[in-house]
Formats: sequence, C-alpha cells, structure tokens
Amino acid sequence: MTKDLQLAIELAEQAGRLTLDYYSSTSLQVFTKRDATPVTEADRKAEELIRKGIISHYPEDGLLGEEFEERQSVNNRRWIIDPIDGTKAFIHKVPLYGVMIALEVDAFLQLGVVYFPALGELYYAERGKGAFLNGSPISVSSITDISQSTVLYTEREYLLDPPTEHPVDALRSKAGLVRGWGDCYGHMLVASGRAEVSVDKIMNPWDCAALIPIVLEAGGCCFDYRGLTTISGEGLVSANKAIGTGLLKAIEK
Repeated sequence: MTKDLQLAIELAEQAGRLTLDYYSSTSLQVFTKRDATPVTEADRKAEELIRKGIISHYPEDGLLGEEFEERQSVNNRRWIIDPIDGTKAFIHKVPLYGVMIALEVDAFLQLGVVYFPALGELYYAERGKGAFLNGSPISVSSITDISQSTVLYTEREYLLDPPTEHPVDALRSKAGLVRGWGDCYGHMLVASGRAEVSVDKIMNPWDCAALIPIVLEAGGCCFDYRGLTTISGEGLVSANKAIGTGLLKAIEK
C-alpha cells in the first residue's frame, strides 16, 4: 500500500468519524445550495478536514471537492473529494452514505477510497493492485444473463423517464431485480459482486472519481451514457465484466 493510499484511507476514516457525530444528532441543520441540493455542516467540516490533511502532506497537489473552490495543482496531481456522497440519505438517517477520496495523477485515476462510516465498510483500490473491502479482495459477479441480474439506480428519473432505445435504460424492464440502492453504495455493491449494474444519470467529477478505480480493479466496467470512462461524462454506469461489455457494444451500435 502506497503512502498516497494510506493517507486517503486515514483521512476518509477521520472524516467518517466526524460525520457520525452529526449523523446521530437530533438537531442537524440542513441548508440548500445554489443548485437546489442539500448540504449540512457535516459536509463542510468533513471536507475541511480532508483538505487540511492533504495540504499538510502534499502542499503542491491540487484539490477538487464538492463544497469549496478548486485548488489548482502545480505538479499534475489532483485529489478529488466528496465528503458525504448521499447527503439526502445522511439527512434521513439512512446509513448508505459514503466519504469518497480519489487521486488523479497526470489525468489518470490512481486510487479511490470509499468509506461508509455507519456501516463500517471501507472500499479501496490502487491502479493495477486490485480492489478491497475491509482488507479482503473483492471482485464483480460472473452473471451473464441480464434476466438474472440486479440493477440499481439513484435518480428516480431512471424509472420515470419515457422509454428510450439506450441499452442502459432498457435494463429497467429486462433485469431480474431493480432496486433504488443508489449513490456510491450501489456502485460498491457492483464492485463487491452483490449487484450487476448501478446507474446514475447525473454525475459530477467528485461523485464518481473514487468509484471508478475500485470498480475497474474489481474486474468491472465503468462508463457514461456515451460509453466513455470519464469523471466528466453523461452520468455513470458500473457493471460486471460480462454485462458491461455487452452494454458497451450495444452503445457503439
């Protein structure tokens, strides 16, 4: 395990413990951002903690987070932070929220860490070194039949939007099980072999940067609605290798 990954894990766990204090609070204050999404003091305090920890170790590295302005890199290294992915779940005391940290080096995602404080689950991966859950290796499932697959989604639009010919949208009527276990939790279920596909139709870089290395290192596929593996695309789809490869071929057509 590299020093970069060790730092990311330590900061994710520290920020996670901080969020739990707010998670158990009966007087959590919720604010509305300009884009009409909710934010809490826990989001801001957790990101501040992570930022301070990174800057103290790597003062020349860049920082991109959800809650504060971007800090430019001078060395082609950029940390991408989502202090609480699944803020709505967090506000409603649902334990499926995660602290996410990724490192991008020379425009390539080098590592990803996703920590679920209320569940005690820590997922992490470095490029070329496999993916892990609480220290044990994980891998995507081997299911090849869509009718036997579990498909997860975050936004209700995935089910409510009018039918389209897009292969990912077609899954909602073909899958054996469709459930709304969304945000980072859904994608980590794919990485650990407990679901076959997870779909987000709306994504920001901080929403997906930590997810992609973990899913890929677990043997899966990550791509947007155009079939591109990117943190700045049109949504994000995580899938096991068999179903993901089929979806990518269908998207190309």
